[in-house]
Formats: sequence, structure tokens, C-alpha cells
Amino acid sequence: MAEYRRALAEYLEARQRYAAVAEAYWSGISEKRHLRTSKRANHEQILLDDYVLAQPPLYTGPPRPRDPLKPQENPPPPYVPVVSDFLAAAQREFKFVPRLPRSESEFKHAYARAALAAGLTRDQIVRIYGFEAGGNGGYDVQAGLEYNKRARAITTALGYNQLLATNTVEIVAEKGNQLARKLSFRAGELSEGERQELDNKIAVLRKMVNYSTSVPDAWSEHERLANTSKGLAIHAMNLDLDLGPLLQTQKLLDSVIFARRKGYGGTLTAADLEMMNLTGDGNGFDMVTLPPEWRSKVPTANFFQRSGYLDNPVAQRNNVVGKLLAATDSRMDEESRKAGARELAAVLQ
Repeated sequence: MAEYRRALAEYLEARQRYAAVAEAYWSGISEKRHLRTSKRANHEQILLDDYVLAQPPLYTGPPRPRDPLKPQENPPPPYVPVVSDFLAAAQREFKFVPRLPRSESEFKHAYARAALAAGLTRDQIVRIYGFEAGGNGGYDVQAGLEYNKRARAITTALGYNQLLATNTVEIVAEKGNQLARKLSFRAGELSEGERQELDNKIAVLRKMVNYSTSVPDAWSEHERLANTSKGLAIHAMNLDLDLGPLLQTQKLLDSVIFARRKGYGGTLTAADLEMMNLTGDGNGFDMVTLPPEWRSKVPTANFFQRSGYLDNPVAQRNNVVGKLLAATDSRMDEESRKAGARELAAVLQ
């Protein structure tokens, strides 16, 4: 015990020193981000010095010693809901059963129509599908289960563009009425029986909109709703043949619209869109509009919250913007050669 107490004191002292340095670093990241936001709002030029150019500090002290009086146990990771949970919640909360596709090809055709109608390019559609869904993922692919359905889901990220349950709640809150109008327009072209089924779906969607808009329009509030039974039910809409393609497309379309609103006149590459998906539209846009000569100098930490960066080993390995964009493009190249991506590319022709 004496040895343990000595080692624990050394560990706590080292962690305290590291915590002070890390806190100062991430405070600097936040301050410079606010500075850039202010300069953009005032149409002032952004300079290289407006970014933190040092890499985040690493903890290099001793590990936490094991208490010899406590059993050495590794608690199981928290349970992450899966597709069966989303479907059960939809039935339980809204008496709703999504219309599942009869085949993967049927969903791909519906997704291709929605994505092209939204103005996304073939290159964006295929490469982001390859990156997010592993090149062969189905419409119901979930993070952690891409290659082994009996593995453990690591997040609620679902579908071709891997929407988190929070993403889905946010889209329904902000664009749900717009999506309902799209479905209503389509209903007018259907037979009576099909129209009634779609009208029922629209009524369910409007109930979901009411729930999603019951809190302020903020990510943290939508995240709280996404972790409820009703939130999981809303996430099940990604599996529906009518709404799923629209939801999956909307996430990408929102990023395109954001860039356009900020004055970006070109076409975002698939890797650009992925950066906006990874870090949020504001941070991602900040990243992809960096001058090329800065990209080897600006650390990726500038575009993340501290917790998000520490949870993202890819951003840590590829620790400047140029490396992260190159790694993303390389992964997209590889995954886009797989059968699922090639099938989607053929559908888009």
C-alpha cells in the first residue's frame, strides 16, 4: 500500500501538470475560433496566425497505478441501440412500421433519385457512400456492425451517410415539414390505397416534428431527445423507403447550402463534404477553405471540440489539414472500388 500511495501521488501530480497545459491549449483553440468567426462576420482577412499552429499536448507521465485493495474489473461498455431497437420504438411510440425496401437495389435507386434531385454530384454521392458505409454497406448499416452483424454497435450512426440519432432528430426538427410537403406532393400521383399509406406516414412524421421541435434548436437539446424512446423511433425513419433516402440526402444537402450561403461558389469535393460532416458545417467550412499553402501547417485540432478530437484517432494521426484531407481521399478511392459503391455508381448513370 505504501508503494501504491507513492505511485498514486506521482500520477496525480503528473496529471495535474498535464491538465493545466491542456486546458490552456484548448482554451487557445476556442479563443482563436471565436476570433475567426468575428473577423468573418466583419469581412476581415483571416491570417495564418489566427489558427493555433502547435499540436495538442500529450500526456507522457506515469499511468494510474492499480489499487491492490480493489478487484481489477473492466466494466462493460454502455449498450448502444441497434436497428431492432429503432423499429421497436417506432411501433411502440408512434404505432408506425417503416416501409422497408424489398432489396438493396430498390433502396439504392430511391437514394440515387433523391440525391440527384437535391443537386448532389455523382462523385459526391458515390465517394461519400464508400467512405461512410464501407463501400458495401446496406441501407441499414450501423457503425461497428459493417463487417460483423454480431459485433457491438459503437454509435447509432446509420445508413449510407451514417446519420446519428441526433442528426435525424435535428433534420426532422429543422426540415421535417419540408419533407412532409415532398411526400404530400408524391401522394397525389399514387393510387388510392398507396396514397392512404403515404398520408398515414405523413401524419406520423408531423407528430415526430412536433416532438423534435419541443426543445430549442440546439445540438445538445436534440441529443437529449435522440436518447429517448421517441428519439430512437424517429431514427427508424432512415430505414423507410420513402423517407430514408430524403433524410440521408438532407445531411449532405445542408452542408452544400451552408457553403453556398457563405459565398462558396465552387463544387465541394466529397472529401470537403466529409470534413463538414466530421466537424460540423462551420468548422468544416473553415477547414476546406484554408489556402492550400496553409494546409500542411494548420493542425486539425483547430476544427474540433476537445472531446471530439480525443475520440478521433484518425484526426490525431493525420494531425494537419492536408494530411486529413489526403487520408480521406485515399480511403474514398479504396472503398469506391467495392461492389456496393460500383452498383450505386451504375444506378447514377
